[in-house]
Amino acid sequence: MRTSASDLTGAQWRKSSRSGGQGQCVEVARGSRWAAVRDSKNVSGSVLVFGVDEWTAFLDAVKAGRLDV
Repeated sequence: MRTSASDLTGAQWRKSSRSGGQGQCVEVARGSRWAAVRDSKNVSGSVLVFGVDEWTAFLDAVKAGRLDV
């Protein structure tokens, strides 16, 4: 999904409550049509943006254990 940096202005970024403080976390922000993910150690770096359907499918897969290693 394409989005511009201005779409992320004012985004409310959050880390998982399960983050262990090990420095290997990502932060997520959600908009009405997108979800964005960034590295918590480099908040001014690259951001991955997904459509809502893509993000929901990813979360469903995680919750179902389909991505467990």
